[in-house]
Amino acid sequence: MTKRTTIIIDEEVYKRLVEESLKRHKTTKALSKVVNELLRRALKSEVEILNLIFSQKIAKTSAKEFEEFRRELSRRLES
Repeated sequence: MTKRTTIIIDEEVYKRLVEESLKRHKTTKALSKVVNELLRRALKSEVEILNLIFSQKIAKTSAKEFEEFRRELSRRLES
């Protein structure tokens, strides 16, 4: 079931939505479809990230091992 609503968006966001609508649907009249597609994808990604954060972890490491790894990685990135 669809719901009608009004949202206020920045000019730049509007331009990007129009461009995306033209690219995906070859018309500027598909803004609602584009917004729905983008919001679904964003919300799905958020759920996937939360599932990853709270899922059972396979690898185990100690705080000391993690700190050593972090320092080594930092050293590599700085050189």
